[in-house]
Amino acid sequence: MHKGAHEMQHDGHPLVSIIIPCRNEEKFIGGCLDSIISSDYPKDRLEVLVVDGMSEDGTRSILAGYTEEYPFIMLIENRRRITPCAFNIGIRNASGDAIMIMGMHATYERDYISKCVRYLEEYGVDNVGGVMVTVPRDESLAGKAIAKALSHRFGVGNSVFRTGAEKPVFVDTVFGGCYKKDVFRRVGMFNEALVKHQDMEFNCRLRAAGGRILLAPDIVCYYYARTDIRSFMAHNWGNGLSVVMSLQESRAVPLSLRHLVPMVFVSAIICSSAFSVLSIASAWLLLAVLGSYTLAALYHSVRISMKNRDLRLFPIMPAVFALLHISYGLGSLYGVARLASSRRFWSERVLAAVHSIY
Repeated sequence: MHKGAHEMQHDGHPLVSIIIPCRNEEKFIGGCLDSIISSDYPKDRLEVLVVDGMSEDGTRSILAGYTEEYPFIMLIENRRRITPCAFNIGIRNASGDAIMIMGMHATYERDYISKCVRYLEEYGVDNVGGVMVTVPRDESLAGKAIAKALSHRFGVGNSVFRTGAEKPVFVDTVFGGCYKKDVFRRVGMFNEALVKHQDMEFNCRLRAAGGRILLAPDIVCYYYARTDIRSFMAHNWGNGLSVVMSLQESRAVPLSLRHLVPMVFVSAIICSSAFSVLSIASAWLLLAVLGSYTLAALYHSVRISMKNRDLRLFPIMPAVFALLHISYGLGSLYGVARLASSRRFWSERVLAAVHSIY
């Protein structure tokens, strides 16, 4: 006798909707979907909504093979082609009791889905995620160094989903996340004015509404990071810019100390350099900033190279750390300059201040 939906729910297997934004991902779509297909979660309690931003490479043809073979995988079009729109389209079409956001540039452990669902219920939280293990897209030395920098505290600060934890811990955000469906009724949808940083902004609103976000270290996925220096820097610049520009599009403040440190670091270098020709104190400040940063970068680079038993990493790690922080910081500074010159930003802030008074 076949069990109905209600009985499956009672057995501890709620219907889960997985939303995957996608655009021109022919190199990654197979690995991502294969890892979901091989999961231990019952496939009759699973739906995978791939929300495609009108891909122009071979993504659609590859996806067609999966949708034909696996009925729980479905294609939905995203004509606006930006990530938060893909999230919202998926949420509106989702049938699940739990809604998971997954990235196409990642593969997932066999128990990833089942553990997310279990922790969501056991801890009574609103969003659950795990550790994102950063791996290089190729085996080049630069690629390995980039992956190490993006998963080290000196590189990314207290971004726990990147650096890991020893036990389940409440955090400000997670990679992707597994949400209770009613969260989107209570908090709203993802902010479609944000091209990036929309997950952090949403989780900021979620926490402001009293929601809790849990990171469980035994929930693991593998994220394939950019491995060439140019795209690595461009991506960090964009992240630094978007984290500041999100202040213009949201009344929430989706910032933490780790987002501001690169900007402060770069500002200190620029200001002390500019005034060093006029003031000996500024010259000493510049020396102190650069000297302390260099010593810290060298120290962590030695530890990384020894831990990974690869001394080739030592000479390149300090440069990768510097490129990460400087490109991110410059992006944030550019964002501050844009906000400072934005009439819309200041007029909205003034109106918000007036409304708060009256």
